[in-house]
Amino acid sequence: MPLKKIVRELRGRNKAIGRRGRSHIAPEGSSSSSSSPSSPSSDECSEQSIWVDLPPELLLDIIHRIESGQTLWPGRRDVVACASVCRSWREMTKDEVVKSPELSGLLTFPISLKQPGPRDAPIQCFIKRERATGIYRLYLGLSPALSGDKSKLLLSAKKVRRATGMEFVISLSGNDFSRSSTSYIGKLRSNFLGTKFTVFENQPPPVSSNRKLPPSTRVSPWVSSSTHSYNMASILYELNVLRTRGPRRMQCIMNSIPVSSIQEGGQVNSPTEFTNQGNKKNKKSMMDLCTGNMGGESVANEPLVLKNKSPRWHEQLQCWCLNFKGRVTVASVKNFQLIAAAAEAGKNMNIPEEEQERVILQFGKIGKDIFTMDYRYPISAFQAFAICLSSFDTKPVCE
Repeated sequence: MPLKKIVRELRGRNKAIGRRGRSHIAPEGSSSSSSSPSSPSSDECSEQSIWVDLPPELLLDIIHRIESGQTLWPGRRDVVACASVCRSWREMTKDEVVKSPELSGLLTFPISLKQPGPRDAPIQCFIKRERATGIYRLYLGLSPALSGDKSKLLLSAKKVRRATGMEFVISLSGNDFSRSSTSYIGKLRSNFLGTKFTVFENQPPPVSSNRKLPPSTRVSPWVSSSTHSYNMASILYELNVLRTRGPRRMQCIMNSIPVSSIQEGGQVNSPTEFTNQGNKKNKKSMMDLCTGNMGGESVANEPLVLKNKSPRWHEQLQCWCLNFKGRVTVASVKNFQLIAAAAEAGKNMNIPEEEQERVILQFGKIGKDIFTMDYRYPISAFQAFAICLSSFDTKPVCE
C-alpha cells in the first residue's frame, strides 16, 4: 500500500475518533459514560494499532527504503509524512534514519536549517527579492529556471526600517513575521551606517541565576519580554569612504562556532530540535552554547572568523573577478565568497591549508532580484542566509 494512502487512512481514522470524542455531555448512568475519553474502546485501539504496532525491524526497513529513494523535494515529503504518522514512526525517522545535513547533504526537517551544512559539497540555494514588500525568500535549488514551482521554501525575511538602523526579521513562514509566532527563528540588525550587523537567534528564557550574563547573551531591547535573542554572529564591513580600496571587504565573527571546528576531526555542536518548547534540558544546553561552556572549551575566546576572498583585477574586462564556477552570472557589488580567516591560527591549531582556502559561503547575482547562495560546513542555512541579507542593505561608506 502506498505511503500516502497509509497516512490518509490514519488521518481519517483520527478525525473519526475525534468526532466521537466531541459528542454532547451525557448524564451519569447513561450508556455513553461507560467508556471515558482517557480509556478508548477496544475497537478504537485496534484501529489505531494497525500501523503503530509494526515490528521495529520492518518499520525501520520501510522508512530506510523511502528515505533512500526520495532525495529531492517535493518527493522528500514522503519522508516527512513518515514522521507524521505517530510517535514511534517519528522517533524512528528522526533519530535512526534521517541524518543531519553534515552527514547526508539533505535538508529534511526544519531543524536542518540550524545544523551545519555538508563537508564535501555545498548545498545550493537561491534567494528571491521582492522590492515592493521588502521580503526576501530562500529556496532550495539551483535556480528558479531549473526548479520552477517545485522549489522548496526554506526561510523568509522581512526588511524593517528603524530609527537607528535596519532590521531583517527571519521566519520559517513565507508571510508570518511576528516575533511571537512559532515560525520566528531570529533576526539581523544593523547599525546606522550599515557597517556592522548582528545576527540574533531566538532561544528560551535563560535559567534564573544571580550571576550577570555576558554581553553576548543579553536580551535584545527590541524584543518583547516573552521572546529572548542571543548574539550568534557579527558581520563587519570595512569603511571605504574614498572608494580607494576596491570592492567591499567584510568579516564575520561566528560567536557560536569555535575555530577548532575546521581542524582535523573538529565538530560543531548543532541542535537536534527547536528550543522554544521551554524544557529545562534545552535551556541549559543553549546557555552553554551562548556562554561558550561546551565541555570545557571556550567558544567565546576562539570563535571562527570568516573573511571575503580577495578578487583579482581582470585587465580585459576592467573589473574585479572571482571564480564562482558558473553559479554567478551578473556583476554586482553584492557578490562575495567567504573563507576561514585562520592564517595565523592555522599555524598553531593544526588547520589544513586546503581548509583555509575552502569557500564556506558563496553569494552572487544571476538575474533581476534573483541571487544564488551556496553554503557548507561549519555554518548552517540560517547563518548563511543572515550573512547574505547583510549584503542587501545600502552601504554608502563601504563601496
